[in-house]
Amino acid sequence: MAEVVDLKHHGGALDRPRQVELARLAGRQHGVVARRQLLELGFGRGGIRYKLDVGRLHRIHREVYAVGHANLTAHGRWMAAVLACGHRALLSHRSAAALWGFGFAAATEIDVTTARTRCGLRGIALHQVRGLHPDDRAVREAIPVTSIARTILDLAEILPERRLTRAFEEADRLQLLDMKALSELRKRSLGRHGLASLDALLSESHSSPPGTRSELERLFYELCRNAGLPRPALNLIVAGFEVDAAWPDQKLIVELDGYAFHHTRAAFERDRLRDAALQTAGHRVLRITYRRLSYEPDAVVAAIRALLGRA
Repeated sequence: MAEVVDLKHHGGALDRPRQVELARLAGRQHGVVARRQLLELGFGRGGIRYKLDVGRLHRIHREVYAVGHANLTAHGRWMAAVLACGHRALLSHRSAAALWGFGFAAATEIDVTTARTRCGLRGIALHQVRGLHPDDRAVREAIPVTSIARTILDLAEILPERRLTRAFEEADRLQLLDMKALSELRKRSLGRHGLASLDALLSESHSSPPGTRSELERLFYELCRNAGLPRPALNLIVAGFEVDAAWPDQKLIVELDGYAFHHTRAAFERDRLRDAALQTAGHRVLRITYRRLSYEPDAVVAAIRALLGRA
């Protein structure tokens, strides 16, 4: 005999408290929920099937659904992948780096690390481990994710050297790196394939600032770091020009003028044409000379801090 669905319990007055809780849960989780969460809210199998039939739920993965519509953001897709792999799963590797803001996610699959065995999840690159240390776990924007240190070690096992270095330098620029956490992770990760690459990154980070090509750039980067300013990106392409230092989100560019490269009339004119083009594109350009950097560092820091504050 066919199951009878009581519509009063699937959208009527008796169901409204659960609908409110479902909406709140979906709002916290970027529009997605797991079947186990629906059951915990009091929705039965018949109620879940009814919501699927009438389009109030949309299946994203096995036992994971989008609420209301299936047009998910990147955060929604990441959250759905983590939910699909169990309540102890974590977004990891390239996907974790993208969530933290210092890397790019893979175009086809979402990386998830879990200690449980589960296969056959379409669109998910599953990384199975025996266990995860509590310090390897974090939450960012409500999504369970590997810690920054663990993410960098995971990347060290899958990325080529150049891409790994860029991710590490971007994490440093964003002031996300915790050298103590990396050192502790290093001690408890004996045998990991990425340790040699991680050691090379740590060694290089102690010898010179990331991405610097000259003594002037090194001095400027260290000045920003010691003053507690947000770390600038170095030698970045902005509006078609390679600039010495930049804070892209604040549209602030710093050009470092060393005499050897800017002492001719032609160089002077070329620099001003670049500045005009960058300003036309909506960026602010601050020029700092070696002399000012050396003899007026406090004034340089004050100027940069003021300009960043006006962004």
